[in-house]
Amino acid sequence: MRAILFLFLMLFSNVFVFGAVDDWGRTGHRAIGEIAEKHLSKKAKRQIAKLLNGQSLAFVSTYGDEIRSDDQYRKYAPWHYVNFPFDSTYDEHPKSEKGDLYVAIHKCMEVLKDENASKDKKAFHLKLLVHFVGDLHQPLHVGMADDRGGNQFQVQWFNKGTNLHRVWDEEIIDSYQMSYSELADNRAVLSETQLEAVKSGTVKDWMNESRALCIKIYDTTNKGDKLGYHYMYDYVPVVRSQLQKGGIRLAVLLNEIFG
Repeated sequence: MRAILFLFLMLFSNVFVFGAVDDWGRTGHRAIGEIAEKHLSKKAKRQIAKLLNGQSLAFVSTYGDEIRSDDQYRKYAPWHYVNFPFDSTYDEHPKSEKGDLYVAIHKCMEVLKDENASKDKKAFHLKLLVHFVGDLHQPLHVGMADDRGGNQFQVQWFNKGTNLHRVWDEEIIDSYQMSYSELADNRAVLSETQLEAVKSGTVKDWMNESRALCIKIYDTTNKGDKLGYHYMYDYVPVVRSQLQKGGIRLAVLLNEIFG
């Protein structure tokens, strides 16, 4: 009986830990991976399929979170976010010696372009790249260290206590009640001009775009706010847009890497 109770507690603990560290939630990350697949070149698709042994980008998109409970991957934890004060910029603010989200994306790309890197090393960094480009488009992952990217910004979500980071990671998407494939299939139809606008820019430009959204979120949200349907009405279109941009831009990087 004691052994069964211990096993139950361990399983419950693991579920809680995974839930606490997810970024965009599994649904959001998988939607980004699914959208990216639709914008890959044929050559990139072939090369990626070889590296991932046929696994889809949607399938591997949550890998960056799944390894976070393993001590051997602890050094990658700071790679999920980039924080600096609202009155500063990324270039002006001192950088973490442990790296950050912006550095992580470029490191993954560097490994994938390295002809001498092993298949296993490339596959590992490809999975991380898929995840980190998703994180880059979650505005609270380009936040402030003071409140740990909104993790210490307490609000209520449909009368349930939570924090602003979790609202943007999971609550909005989960409340919208669409699967990742439904989110991907129902993405906005973009004109060629709109598509090219999304594809344009650099990783730093995309980071600054998320930063501007983060500032807007803080301007329109107060600690202790009771968030619900009105917040959904205001921000579901933003979330859907960020997921679509994340997928398209992930494909841009992968097409650049793999041809």
